[in-house]
Amino acid sequence: MHRIEPLAKTHDRDRFDCGSEPLNLFLKQTARSHADRGISRTFVLVNETATAPQPILGFFALNICQINSEWLTPEEAKKLPRKVSGVRLGRLAVAKGWQRQGLGKLLLVAAMGKFIEIFNTAGGIGLFVDAKDQEAKRYYEQFGFISLPSNELELFLPVKTIQEALAATQP
Repeated sequence: MHRIEPLAKTHDRDRFDCGSEPLNLFLKQTARSHADRGISRTFVLVNETATAPQPILGFFALNICQINSEWLTPEEAKKLPRKVSGVRLGRLAVAKGWQRQGLGKLLLVAAMGKFIEIFNTAGGIGLFVDAKDQEAKRYYEQFGFISLPSNELELFLPVKTIQEALAATQP
């Protein structure tokens, strides 16, 4: 069985490899210091029966963000103030040996759940992500993310879409 938890010293960051060196380096060299400094929080997917140091099967990182509402689609921006807050899915990755098994979706749904926790406490209009390329963009679009007019690789998932998606995953 798998579990998603905040990144800790008990996790084996050094052996993680998702095939993308920037993502590997973020997890290995930056994620813990960002958490310590309050810049972002990283959550890891582990096998709950693994002993320390627990291998990381995948991870995602979240941080608070603020954008100009004019960057959104006109439909989304029409009743918003000039500056709006949300949550940025800074990174999402699955270890090579675990790719194409649905763990990316599991991590994304968990990130949506974390967004709702933040939304219920502090608000926010949705989840933002910067897709690294067209393939990543297509991946996020299948979950309802829409490209921002200002940058097609910057995508947005409105709170209403997140709420509906999470409601659909409940038994």
